[in-house]
Amino acid sequence: MTQQLPNIAKDKFKIVGGNHAETDKLAEKSVSFWKEVMYRFSHNKLAIVGLIILIFVILMAIIVPWLSPYSYREQLGVYNKAPSMKHWFGTDDLGRDVFVRVWFGARISLFIGITAAIIDLIIGVAWGSIAGLVGGRVDDIMMRIADVLTAVPYLLVVIILLVVLQPGLLPMIIALSITGWVNMARIVRGEVLSIKNQEYVLAARTLGAGTKHIILKHLVPNALGAILVTMTLTIPTAIFTESFLSYLGLGVPAPMASWGTMASEGNNALETAPWRLIFPAFFISVTIFAFNAVGDGLRDALDPKLRK
Repeated sequence: MTQQLPNIAKDKFKIVGGNHAETDKLAEKSVSFWKEVMYRFSHNKLAIVGLIILIFVILMAIIVPWLSPYSYREQLGVYNKAPSMKHWFGTDDLGRDVFVRVWFGARISLFIGITAAIIDLIIGVAWGSIAGLVGGRVDDIMMRIADVLTAVPYLLVVIILLVVLQPGLLPMIIALSITGWVNMARIVRGEVLSIKNQEYVLAARTLGAGTKHIILKHLVPNALGAILVTMTLTIPTAIFTESFLSYLGLGVPAPMASWGTMASEGNNALETAPWRLIFPAFFISVTIFAFNAVGDGLRDALDPKLRK
């Protein structure tokens, strides 16, 4: 025969140990990894300045050539005129408005830099992921190929390709991408080697997941921090290389303009029309600084050693 327990009021009980109020507070404070990254990045003043500069340059490159009454190739009949209210950055030796050409040149330089970085990203991530995941002889062969490409000076390869392919927008992108992916591949391979033996990757393999699934669903997302930082720092390198090659006369053909071609043209008139060199050189420097500042900010925000 069972004995019925007496009814006991809830206020007779006392919670020992955990405090629900404190637990709820801690739960509210917890944030996801990417929210913490954004918080840390937003408190990096130099990175925010760099981001603002990049947004400004991109918006001006889109808006100015579209809204300006002048064209980047239009000859106005006013030669080497100093900056004024009508021509804010002056004119060049053919009477073209330098202000419009600077922002049209920003389109070309940014397009080349970003496109080359995206191609490096695709090839480098695929190459490094496969080499790191498969390992063994496949890894040795793939990385030895990367070593051979690294052994040849980067600028030499780019210059030879541009001479063979003839200067232009597409040849410039191909030349910058032909060996530019090697650094991305090395970084991704290193990340994959440290991730591929984790429990969740081994579990996916045990359940029959293929190489493509493991790379896309497990390896690349967990190596995304290093990939983003590397890509952000690859873009200014590509912009600087394009400007340098354009300065040597291997850039986009006339009448198109990039910052490098404008700097090359302005160098010949440094004493008589210095504004033709000063403005493109200034925006090359500022844009490269901005990309590097954003890249450094991302690297600091994603560094697990700095997380509290």
